[in-house]
Amino acid sequence: MEKREFLTSLVVLILLLPYANATLPGPKSKKHFVLVHRACHGAWFWYKIVALMRSSGHNVTAIDLGASRINPKQVLDVQHLSDYFSPLIEFMAILPADEKVILVGHDYGGFAISKAMESFPEKISVAVFLTALMPGPNINASTVYNEDFVLATLLVRPLNIYPAEDYSKEIVLSRKRYGSVRRVFIVSPEDKFLKKEFQQWMIKNNPPHEVEEIQGSGHMVMMSKPLQLFTKLLGIAAKYN
Repeated sequence: MEKREFLTSLVVLILLLPYANATLPGPKSKKHFVLVHRACHGAWFWYKIVALMRSSGHNVTAIDLGASRINPKQVLDVQHLSDYFSPLIEFMAILPADEKVILVGHDYGGFAISKAMESFPEKISVAVFLTALMPGPNINASTVYNEDFVLATLLVRPLNIYPAEDYSKEIVLSRKRYGSVRRVFIVSPEDKFLKKEFQQWMIKNNPPHEVEEIQGSGHMVMMSKPLQLFTKLLGIAAKYN
């Protein structure tokens, strides 16, 4: 871990520790959270949540997708969606067969966790779509990939803009596998990027098992409402074993 990242995490941990659970969970209640970032960002994006999770005794892994943050691939090396998703897919592949994780995807990360749900449903206790793109057996991934999203990705860090047909080919979701994983969608009502109406459209057309909402939250929930998000995730993890 870089010195700057370590110091930042330490400061956050000191500030937020009083709000975390006072009693560390025992072996049976310890959970493993896998966090997947939005496009053009990286695992660093979750640093507040990572600090809270670890201070509470839980295991947490924040994934860098292809050509993101410390991932060694360059943008031009990530020619296909499979290359972009590969760090998460490879991580899921090496998980022990008897271990289940809570998979959390934000924004574009919803595509990545959907792919993981289809590939490894037996290793996921629950998938959480945090104001995320949520395709499904009834919603083709290319349908939720719109021009507004393409424009937004051009304003942050470079990301290959894959053709819409790539999403249809790479993210093929079935009721048998994807549909067997329990899903929770967390709504951010003040989200200016994925508007609440769009979130509700995905929920209506691809109903999850549960819908939660973090009042007053915008798109960057993990930054603006870390304690509320932390509490929601712990509650979800406890409910879906």
